[in-house]
Amino acid sequence: MKIQLYVPPGGYFAERWSRGSSMPPLGILSIAAVLEKEGVDVEIVPADILKLGWHDIERKIRDERPDIVGVTSTTENRFQSFKLVKLAKEACPEALTMMGGPHASMAAEDALAHIPELDLVVRGEGEMTMLDLCRALGRRRGINGITHITGLSYRTNGRVVSNRPRSPIPNLDCLPFPAFHLVPFEKYNFKIDVPGRGALQAVNIMTSRGCPFNCNFCATPINWGRTVRVRSPANVIQEIEFHIQNRGARVIHFYDDTFNVSVKRVQEICDLILERKLSIFWQCEIRLDLMTKPLLARMKEAGLFYVSFGVEAGSERVRNTIIDKKIRIEDFHNIVAWCKELDIVPNAFFIFSHPTETWEEAQETIRLIEQHKDEVEASVAILHVYPGTPLERTARETGVLPADFSWTEKHPSKIITLPTAQGDVPLFLDRLTWAQVSELLFRWSFSGGRVSIARKIPRVMANIRSVADIKRYVIMALVYIKLKWIKLFKRKRP
Repeated sequence: MKIQLYVPPGGYFAERWSRGSSMPPLGILSIAAVLEKEGVDVEIVPADILKLGWHDIERKIRDERPDIVGVTSTTENRFQSFKLVKLAKEACPEALTMMGGPHASMAAEDALAHIPELDLVVRGEGEMTMLDLCRALGRRRGINGITHITGLSYRTNGRVVSNRPRSPIPNLDCLPFPAFHLVPFEKYNFKIDVPGRGALQAVNIMTSRGCPFNCNFCATPINWGRTVRVRSPANVIQEIEFHIQNRGARVIHFYDDTFNVSVKRVQEICDLILERKLSIFWQCEIRLDLMTKPLLARMKEAGLFYVSFGVEAGSERVRNTIIDKKIRIEDFHNIVAWCKELDIVPNAFFIFSHPTETWEEAQETIRLIEQHKDEVEASVAILHVYPGTPLERTARETGVLPADFSWTEKHPSKIITLPTAQGDVPLFLDRLTWAQVSELLFRWSFSGGRVSIARKIPRVMANIRSVADIKRYVIMALVYIKLKWIKLFKRKRP
């Protein structure tokens, strides 16, 4: 049995990867590692990194005739994932086509109902589901052999069937390290700037899965589960040392949703880094109300130089009642002060246009960003709707998503997206007008946001699809000009 696992040609569509650097796909690297350990012939095809076009992919599948073609998917790149599935079935009709990844996991039945070329969807953690599937197919029992496999969705007699969800893997230490050797690692050019050191070779590592928190826009608790499972400190250090020796890693990007969910474990990881004198720098994402100054100081001592965290909104009502974030603004001010004292770069996430958020409340957020523009790197976004989240339910109830909305339909009317920024993900617009949202985004960019307007113009023009798109971009242009004039006028005033 031969399996090919693909990343589509467009990659993951994130703005941060638009400058010639990218990050290896941990999900399919982990699945491949498990399959390879069990003797399965598995190939990872990162079409984005290999710069494969659609004709190249079609030729590869037609010539090599794999038994299974699997495609990873995010909501941002879902249309490319759909296209690759269709192309694979055309090139090799006898191959089993499947999708996995965040989007397919959350919208499995929608995808199977609308894409006849798609045979299977792996929901949630894919390692054991894929292994069970390979074993079942090896016994050649057909559809009857997969009805018991948890975490799998498929069609039978024209009807979409979803087997029971798979229980999360309780002991993550039992998994082999992701199969980095199956991708051309050097082609990712994965480097991260460390203050005073320049761009250094980086490697991404995930040390935990799951999230116990309840942010309304986030699919992580549904994808990974609410019970957080963590790798042991010794196991984490072993992988770090492996990447230092084999890939020249100088920076570790911890890809956990909440790295400090266990304070004791973070302390133990830091202790081991220092005991073993590992010459690395690292960055991670934390939960504000779980952080203390002594812990942050220990993390700094062990190599932390950049820490990210979600604030989401300046308004307490929006942050804690609407989003269900449940953090205090004092927690934000504390971390900013501690980072300044310890020489750590703080990166705060903010979102505009939450359900029921008013213009006055949105301005609380932008004022917070402007207040700390010299102390905090602020990352902002317009609220995106992802499948399976509480926000998707709200979007359908309020009409932001039509009642008959399908995630497989391209460019449905009344759905607003900004593909030049984050792919075709529906935006949630409620109380704020497009002009107000535009003003918030530009005020952020004037406060140090990493946005090059000139660099975006060609991509904006290439993605105009309707008269409504033109109107929105005209509004953005007028708001930009207005704010520029105001800024210039203030500068000239005595």
